[in-house]
Amino acid sequence: MNPSAPSAHSEGPSSADDLMDDWLFLSSESAEPQVLEVSRDEQEAEDRGRLKSKLVSAWNSVKYGWPLKQKSKFSKTSPVTMLGKSYELKYQGDREFFRRSFTSMLWLTYRRGFAPLAGCSLTTDSGWGCVLRTGQMLLAQGLLLHLMPPDWTWSVSHHAVKDDMDLKSRPAGRGQSFQEGPHNRSRKLSLGSLLDRPMEATHRRVVSWFADRPEAPFGIHHLVELGKSSGKKAGDWYGPSIVAHILRKAVAASADLPTLVVYVAQDCTVYLEDVKRLCERPSTHSWTSVIILVPVRLGGQDLNPAYITCVKKLLMLKCCIGIIGGKPKHSLFFVGFQGDHLLYLDPHYCQLTVDVKKENFPLESFHCNYPRKMSFSRMDPSCTIGFYAKSQKDFKSLCTVVNEALSTSADTYPMFIFAEGQSHEQVGGTRPTGVTYIQRKNERKRVDTSSSLDEFVLL
Repeated sequence: MNPSAPSAHSEGPSSADDLMDDWLFLSSESAEPQVLEVSRDEQEAEDRGRLKSKLVSAWNSVKYGWPLKQKSKFSKTSPVTMLGKSYELKYQGDREFFRRSFTSMLWLTYRRGFAPLAGCSLTTDSGWGCVLRTGQMLLAQGLLLHLMPPDWTWSVSHHAVKDDMDLKSRPAGRGQSFQEGPHNRSRKLSLGSLLDRPMEATHRRVVSWFADRPEAPFGIHHLVELGKSSGKKAGDWYGPSIVAHILRKAVAASADLPTLVVYVAQDCTVYLEDVKRLCERPSTHSWTSVIILVPVRLGGQDLNPAYITCVKKLLMLKCCIGIIGGKPKHSLFFVGFQGDHLLYLDPHYCQLTVDVKKENFPLESFHCNYPRKMSFSRMDPSCTIGFYAKSQKDFKSLCTVVNEALSTSADTYPMFIFAEGQSHEQVGGTRPTGVTYIQRKNERKRVDTSSSLDEFVLL
């Protein structure tokens, strides 16, 4: 990413000795998509369209007030937790493994220059599509767990890695470490690159599913089309709850994922019988892998402090695939934390669209170069939390460990719950439009939400 690119919610710099700057994963030259040779007239037309898109992006930047990117600082004395794994950054091995793990996640941002969205002339989602982009990243993380081997990472060995800090050697016997010294590390990364080659086709296929073209099952065009049934159209802001249901519909409509389903919790409740009915395949005596999405609202205008510990506990679980959420201007994809700061991927960076139909299309713009942090206090309470279970055994384990994490908010109301049986919708109940239900101990209470931005359960 260009160091001057916009980024939301970065915390200010610190002068403490135990802090280090973020690092550059990929060369800046590789960030831009390759452009095919075209005629002079075509080039002029393309330049005019590109200028128009840039003006639209610039206007949105002014309109939504995104600040210029500031550098995040990472402590060498405090571990970083990211989607179920912990990294001690004072050790070179852990720092290298954290780099590879972070940059392997798919980074899906605003794009410009794609085919016009149906029913309008928009060729960019800059300024309005951030929640759709974070939803894409949440789904993409689940797909990588579903399709890739455990602990798969995208090889970046052919790119320059900037690391000019004094690093302490990792103690022997800790595992997951890279050999010391530039030559030894280079050899090991090259070996990893060779081992990753069989998965490169799958990696590219997953990326292509999120491409900015009408045919892509999880691309912006299809997601906007699915959002019409929720009263949304291109240019609208999509809340985390609506995006969860759009992702469910997108996966259900895709012929590429016959062994994966998406379940969206109702009224902050995961109904176990509903999940069972969705995942069981009686004819084959098998169980379909499942992504569970839980829309919640963690307080009023600001995040309830009682839930911060609970959010940390959830991000420490291997079954967690991240959290999406944010205000209309600043939706982010949260993947971890360090101390009192959340680690996130930011979609608010408008890049040129990439032609994924081209053989060996560039992948660099789909992987983030810089980890970013923001204070928990700046997290918006409107969220959708994601989990993944590959098998029925994994789902039972998920229920156990998530319940343990949720118990940390027992003094208030739990963020969400697991319940036996089916939801009222599954047993034939109907829900009035604009009305949601809040579970308060043993009673259920009606609340009118028709004037709210999204359909969240207020805890």
